[in-house]
Amino acid sequence: MPQTKRCTDINGLNQIMIDIKPKRSLSELYINQKMDVTNLVNYVKKLKETEHVTYFHAFTTMLGKVLYNRPLLNRYISNRHVYEHNDVTISYVMKVSFEDKSKEIMVVMPIAKDDNIFSIGKKIREKVDSVRNKNDGGEGANSAIHILSKLPNILRVPVIALLKWCDRHQILPSSLIKDNIYYSSCIISDIGSLHCDGIYHNVTDFGTCSGIITIGEIKEVKEGKNTKYYCEFGITMDERVADGFYFIKSIHLMQYLLNNPELLEESASKKVEVD
Repeated sequence: MPQTKRCTDINGLNQIMIDIKPKRSLSELYINQKMDVTNLVNYVKKLKETEHVTYFHAFTTMLGKVLYNRPLLNRYISNRHVYEHNDVTISYVMKVSFEDKSKEIMVVMPIAKDDNIFSIGKKIREKVDSVRNKNDGGEGANSAIHILSKLPNILRVPVIALLKWCDRHQILPSSLIKDNIYYSSCIISDIGSLHCDGIYHNVTDFGTCSGIITIGEIKEVKEGKNTKYYCEFGITMDERVADGFYFIKSIHLMQYLLNNPELLEESASKKVEVD
C-alpha cells in the first residue's frame, strides 16, 4: 500500500457520515465551477517565450499546491477509517496517440515538496516522450490490466473480486498499485483540448483516491472593451473527508492561484496566504 497514516482527529458528525455512507460512490460531492483564468493565460503566453510550458503543466502545479495547503483533500476512507497520504500524487490517463483505438496508459506523478511549474512540466514532458516516442506500454497496474483483460469471464470476474477484497483490506500487491490512478491523491482530466467543458466524473470505491477534477476548454469572453478568459472545472470529491466550508475555501485558493500564477514558480508545499 502507499505510505499513509491513520487519522484520529475526526469529529463526531464526520464519523457518523462515514457510518451512514460507507461507500465513496455514495458520498460524491460535485462542484461545477467556472473560474477566471485571464491572468493565467497571459502568464503562460509570456512564459512560452522562454520556457516550454502548457496550461496542463500550470493546472497540475496549481492542484499540487492546493493539496499541500489543504491536506484534508489528501485523505481517503477505507473500512470506515480515515487515512491521509504521506505524499502528494496527481494521476491522469494518456493516450499513446490521438486515435479512437489508441492504447491508454495510466500515469501517477509524484509532486515533491520543492516542485514548481518548471520541474513538474519537465516530469510531464519526459513521461509523454517515454510513452509516445518509445511506445512504452507501462508497467505495474498498466501491465496487469493488459493481462487481466485477456482472461475469460469465468476467470477474470472472480480474480477481480479477489483484488477488490484485497483493496478493501489494504493488502493489494504493490505491483498492482504502481501507476494505478486510483492509488493517488487526485485524478485530473484535461478535456479542454477536446473542446469540451468541465464535466461530472464519478469517483470509485476502489483505491485511495477521493477526488477527480476535469478541466474544460479555456474560452475567450468580451466584457466591454476588455477580453477575459474563463475555464470550467468539474470537481468531484468524497464529501466525508471534509466539510463544505473546507471545500469552498479550497476553491477560493484555486482561484487565488489562478489570479496570481507567479506563485506556481514557488515550491509546491509553500504556504499560500489568501487575501
